[in-house]
Amino acid sequence: MNHDFSRPREKTHVVSSHSVSGAPCWVSLTSRDVDATERFYEAVLGWEWRPAKLGDRFRMALVNGTPVAGIAGVASMWQVAVAWTPYFAVASADHAVARAQERGGTAAVGPISFPPGRAALLADRDGATFGIWEGLLVADWEKWRLAAPTFIRLHTRDAFDAAIFYGEVLDWASGRPGSCEVRYEGGEVVLRSQGTVVARIESGALGAAPDPTIRPHWQIHFVVEDVAACVRAAERHGGSVLTKGSDEAVLRDADGAQFTVTSHRAP
Repeated sequence: MNHDFSRPREKTHVVSSHSVSGAPCWVSLTSRDVDATERFYEAVLGWEWRPAKLGDRFRMALVNGTPVAGIAGVASMWQVAVAWTPYFAVASADHAVARAQERGGTAAVGPISFPPGRAALLADRDGATFGIWEGLLVADWEKWRLAAPTFIRLHTRDAFDAAIFYGEVLDWASGRPGSCEVRYEGGEVVLRSQGTVVARIESGALGAAPDPTIRPHWQIHFVVEDVAACVRAAERHGGSVLTKGSDEAVLRDADGAQFTVTSHRAP
């Protein structure tokens, strides 16, 4: 998997979703058991934890003091799947939800208020789940992007159709200040924010018919120093291994959420 982990530019202090409109700005895990989930990711990814301001059902993961991810123990309460979800910055949560619904997407939750912002949990027209966030970002965008370190990839049946959907919902390639650029590169649709690759969409070879066997989903990738050590820790703490290679593995945590650990740090 490829990702551009270029060094932050001089202008790095991004505090509002308006500043990086359409870009991934957070990842969150819906869970049933917050305490067990916290122990699992502490063992596998070495994360530290602190309580979140939203209440006992929420936790914040830290890497060297920088917030990188959240746990929301609301899977049962909201009747949503246990899963990792990327959140995209938007200028208006209400407008983004309306545009998604107009284009065949669905709104599972929200928009609802989560001070210092508003959020909604959506699904695109092929069923891939994603979130949107309006307001102040949880962490400085550049620091979050480099500290996690995280990248995301949409596996879907038709990359071009998906790019059109997300582009219209999230204002990609709109030409507005802070909007993302979208290009087709190396067999994938590539999303850039401020010149940096922040997401990719793939569906197979150019011109190939959409693959009906693919279950569309956003896959969250965490870059780690030792993939094998993460695999061993996941198995010791109740997780499972779906695929494993020397430099990448797809894992499930003890609650069933899927994620990828990878050693790839650069294109």
